[in-house]
Amino acid sequence: MHPAETLPLLPFVLLLLLACILPSLSDAENYYRYTDCAPKNYTCRTMNFTVGYPFQIGTDRPDYCRYPGYYLTCTDDVLLINIDDGMKPFQVKNIDYGNHLLTLVDPNFAATTCPLPNYNFTINTTIFDYNDRNTMMIIYNCSTPQTSLPAASIYSIPCAEEMSGQYYYYRLNDEDSAFGNCVTVSPVFVQISAANLFIHGNLSFEDVMNEGFMLRWTAGKGWCSDCVSSGGNCGYNTVARDQQTCYCPNGTAIRNCTTGTVDSSKMRKRIEVFIGIGSGLFVCLCLIVFVLKCKKSRDILFCWKKKSKTSLCVESFIQKYGSLNTKWYKYSEVKRMTKSFTDKLGKGGYGTVYKGSLPNGHPVAVKMLTESKGNGEEFINEVASISRTSHVNIVRLLGFCLDGSKRALIYDFMPNGSLERFNFTDRSQIESTLGWNKLFEIVVGVARGLEYLHRGCNTRIVHFDIKPHNILLDQDFCPKISDFGLAKLCTSKESIISLIGARGTIGYIAPEVFSRNFGVVSSKSDVYSYGMMVLEMVGGRKNLDVTTTSSSETYFPHYLYKNINQYCVEACGDNGEAIEIVRKMILVALWCIQTMPDDRPSMSRVVNMLEGDISDLQLPPKP
Repeated sequence: MHPAETLPLLPFVLLLLLACILPSLSDAENYYRYTDCAPKNYTCRTMNFTVGYPFQIGTDRPDYCRYPGYYLTCTDDVLLINIDDGMKPFQVKNIDYGNHLLTLVDPNFAATTCPLPNYNFTINTTIFDYNDRNTMMIIYNCSTPQTSLPAASIYSIPCAEEMSGQYYYYRLNDEDSAFGNCVTVSPVFVQISAANLFIHGNLSFEDVMNEGFMLRWTAGKGWCSDCVSSGGNCGYNTVARDQQTCYCPNGTAIRNCTTGTVDSSKMRKRIEVFIGIGSGLFVCLCLIVFVLKCKKSRDILFCWKKKSKTSLCVESFIQKYGSLNTKWYKYSEVKRMTKSFTDKLGKGGYGTVYKGSLPNGHPVAVKMLTESKGNGEEFINEVASISRTSHVNIVRLLGFCLDGSKRALIYDFMPNGSLERFNFTDRSQIESTLGWNKLFEIVVGVARGLEYLHRGCNTRIVHFDIKPHNILLDQDFCPKISDFGLAKLCTSKESIISLIGARGTIGYIAPEVFSRNFGVVSSKSDVYSYGMMVLEMVGGRKNLDVTTTSSSETYFPHYLYKNINQYCVEACGDNGEAIEIVRKMILVALWCIQTMPDDRPSMSRVVNMLEGDISDLQLPPKP
């Protein structure tokens, strides 16, 4: 045999040698991972805390020691965690590893003597769960004192009165209607134990708010405790992400360590030997690559890389969800179409959006998903859901990128952005930019899009995150429903959806999604979110000023039941056509936000109500 013909065989001989030695090298690597993933103590200001799985602070814990999404920072001597990309991080007051609980509080509360919350936030339900140790506190703003209130259910907030001259009260649930001349300020989660202490006079209102609320983290639930009790350290398998990985002194186990350990001194000697062997093999490989210049040899080497992790991931994805009508792009192509991500359009809960263009010049919006968000469920949901749709009121997915850790979704570009950019409390902006007729067309368009998702697809889709931020507007202000990251797919025969944990945005979540005591979760949950969004569009509820005393600026459903005619006139002046449009939208929205799902109309019925005669609409029962 000619010597040149033997050269291509050398890499395979070395591969056989590596196959014999790699199991021992793997033991050595696992020993290092066991020590790397041990919990470490830190100090942030006066707070001493332990960072263990699934958390990370700074860059001293490798990827295999923490779960994506649980990133802690010590900023200005305050320990913080980000649970919503749309808001500032929350302060971490306590980490309870035994019960998997975080105690969180808005750090802005620490800078005020009477914290009155007024915000909506979304938690990433793939890594956090709401907790039954919390209760919802409903706060009311009243222009006069409420002297006849039952003391057993309504409680005064003295500090707020001293600050603003208004009268503030709260109750721990909202079963009764609003009272007197009061309007709802904002719902907020607090701990049940702290609220009870306040009721009995043992805590001030400020103390209750600064006690915060609790969230339960889901990563490692159940198995991580087994791992620690068996002598191991919990870890994260970056390839098989759902695998319950436990690093032990003598190797890697699933869920918990096996009995027996390897002496650390012997392990260190094995590591030194294997490092020497590995270095020698590496030098040999470098020499062989340098010598092998023939085309045949290069082809053999390149074949080793033919099946990358990315291609295998794409094959698995496509096999699971069938043939897709969208194009798969490489990350390099996405980078070219966005000109290296130079034109940023905005940032949402699951990624950043950039403007770009396809090779044919067609403008697109490219959403780069945050790598640390969950295990890819949002990406798979969005591609799988939206690839099944074709409707004028559903945003069109033109392609996706799944290239290693890089994930992107490529949509038609919407030049008028989202509904969120419009300040609905500014009536002059509505009249000059949209007008009540155009606003009504948007409301009808969103209803038709939801009707299509609930009934028009072969596979029914429940969106679970309808809000102004997720309604995009094209050049003609035609609405397009977007962001299917929280969507659920179900067959056309299913009417009830199995759902673990709440999902969506507080302020738009249907009651049954948060608590099953209100009923089953179904497409009626989208109907509720739609109704809350329409009320916000008509009345500007989200931009409420908690110190205002003008009822025309403080719109809420309870106010409308008594003052719907007055409000329509305040909003539209003497424009009779606009008054009829606003009244119709309010009546339909009030039907949509009924507390019990069975009392809400379907989206098909909503479309008929909007397109029908207003004389056929009656004021619904007050929830």
